[in-house]
Amino acid sequence: MSGNKSLPTTPKNQLCQNAHIKKVAVIMPGYQTQFLEFDQKRPLAAIVQDISNNWNLADPSKFALQTSDTSKTNTYITESNRHEIQNGNVLTLAPSPAQTAHSIITKLGGHGKVTLEEKLEGLRQLVSLAADYAFAEEFIGKHGLPIIIDIITDGLFKKEPLALTLKSFMSLMDHGIVSWDILEADFIKKVADCVNVSATLDKDCLQSALEILESVVIHSSGNQNVVEQSVTAQNIIPHLEKSDLGMEVHKNAIALINALFMKADIPKRKKIAESLQSKSMRTTILSNVIRHQNIGAAMAHQLYVLQALLLNLHEERMKAAVDTHDQIINKDIEELRRIAFEIEGDPNMNAVRRSQNAAGDFKKLGFENQSHPAMDLCKASCGLLALDCMLYFARNHGENYVKVVLENSMRSDDLNCPFVLASMHLTKMLCDILKIGEPPDETSTVFYSMFFSSGKPLEEFFCICIQLLNKTWREMRAVMADFNKVVLEVVKEQVTRGLQTHSSSFEAFRNKVFTLTYSEIVKLLENERKIKEEFEAQAKPVVELRKKLTPEITELIRQQRLKYLVEGSCLPKYNKSGRIKVPLVDIQRLVTGKDCPHVHSRARIKSSPNGKLAFSIVTDAEDDQICFIASSDYEFCMWVDGLNSLLGCEMTSPQVQHDLEMLLSMEIKIRLLETEGLQLPANPPPRPPPPQNLNFSFMNL
Repeated sequence: MSGNKSLPTTPKNQLCQNAHIKKVAVIMPGYQTQFLEFDQKRPLAAIVQDISNNWNLADPSKFALQTSDTSKTNTYITESNRHEIQNGNVLTLAPSPAQTAHSIITKLGGHGKVTLEEKLEGLRQLVSLAADYAFAEEFIGKHGLPIIIDIITDGLFKKEPLALTLKSFMSLMDHGIVSWDILEADFIKKVADCVNVSATLDKDCLQSALEILESVVIHSSGNQNVVEQSVTAQNIIPHLEKSDLGMEVHKNAIALINALFMKADIPKRKKIAESLQSKSMRTTILSNVIRHQNIGAAMAHQLYVLQALLLNLHEERMKAAVDTHDQIINKDIEELRRIAFEIEGDPNMNAVRRSQNAAGDFKKLGFENQSHPAMDLCKASCGLLALDCMLYFARNHGENYVKVVLENSMRSDDLNCPFVLASMHLTKMLCDILKIGEPPDETSTVFYSMFFSSGKPLEEFFCICIQLLNKTWREMRAVMADFNKVVLEVVKEQVTRGLQTHSSSFEAFRNKVFTLTYSEIVKLLENERKIKEEFEAQAKPVVELRKKLTPEITELIRQQRLKYLVEGSCLPKYNKSGRIKVPLVDIQRLVTGKDCPHVHSRARIKSSPNGKLAFSIVTDAEDDQICFIASSDYEFCMWVDGLNSLLGCEMTSPQVQHDLEMLLSMEIKIRLLETEGLQLPANPPPRPPPPQNLNFSFMNL
């Protein structure tokens, strides 16, 4: 053996005992760096005092430790965040939060003796520290926040000083130390002036002003009306037209619009929506926000919220009760019939036809109650929204509307896809997919560009989907019994997959979903099912389950083979002797294929090329063999497996493996039914370490 000595190692329990000791460096301008062991169990004040004593600093209480990484939110080291210190960190000894807050307040609140440059220096320092909770708590506690509010309200600062003040205010308020209700109307109006100004404004001022106003709308209980009166969507929209302002400003602009939209009542929401759905505004969002910027998660979320709020304007009609005696509703239904069957125009054109049978027309449209068709709408779970969508389709896509209606009216009743019934179910399905009526999700970033390309996005979406439904119905050769479950499920799959492509326009979406034919959807679902099953089959829990079930399934197959032998088969026998009985104890072995003696006689194996279906039973007497030829591969496998099982040998036919895989797959699927829709982990979760002792306490209840 070599004479190399092994390196000394630290026992594991000793490492655990020393885990609270962190080796760090502490710096301070003008002083030599200190390298020390930071004991997490010692009070922070005691550590600061030791560091101060090493540098002969007079009053340790005026100092605190900071992280040197300025990107960290928690700049000052406190008892609540000290656990984040790691080996190798570099810390800075700096004036304490209380000392720094007092110094900045003196600079910002002083009159006469404090120069503008000193105030600007104080604002820069404030911006760098305002995001730190320990500092913000001291600054607000020393009444520094009213000074910032007064500076903004007075309106004396412009450009950089104003931008620093607004940003500092926003950072201080973000901690939630004080309520947003403390703000006065004059302050809010002054911040709104930064948004309403049409001249060139400092980008940082605008960004902070938008952010402050959004927070006032969301968090203040009494100042929402002040913001609504001071700034409107029309004032915010021009900032989206300026591409040079950047994505952050655009994101904050849309966030403020969303906040105003969300908090407004129904009439105000509709007014804001009119501005947002104008062609110029939609073009601005598409051109300057969606298509010409690298959309981040924050911007994507705001666009999702805006989309959700606009779509939720349909909630009122979706939940509206149907008054069958309402003249407007009956007039709209009559217009559906008239457009489909009473087209006005040139009498010489083939397209012109005038129907005189209103009840028959309503039946062709898909109304069950032809005498009073409005009664059918009472059954709709989406209220009057389905009627709105059908009417939009008829008015704006008349040719396609007539084509869908007439195509179905020419089919037999069983093969007919009723337009009205289909429209009601489809409208409900689209509302579910788009989650109309639900508040926006706080984390979602899924928005669809095409919904910003039209002033009537839901209606345009419906027009494409109703034609898709009619096409899928035709491809499936569906009947009415298939409608609710089969057809709608396929259409839902088509629409959902089409949305996942994030088409930039409704035309692109239409082209995509029309390529997702019924047969294509079936192929995709089957392929995904196979991939899922293959993945799950490789998961460790499933592998272990297969291993556990294999002996049980193999025994089941063996029993099935024995029952097959009991039932018997009609097989040709190639022996000179007549009918014989062979006791099981006399059977020595089983011979198959070319090893069988009767295979060598060509005249006898015409029914079995190469003798692949031949098998022979060899008894104690070597010359006494009972020879057979099975009529099929299946029969051959059954007999060979059964005889091998009787002899205590392994069943080796290909049919055994086929049956084993089939039965295992079926049994595992049954056992895993409760996990449907869940992602099975490839490996089990790590086992937690055992407790340090087993001294458990028991309580008698």
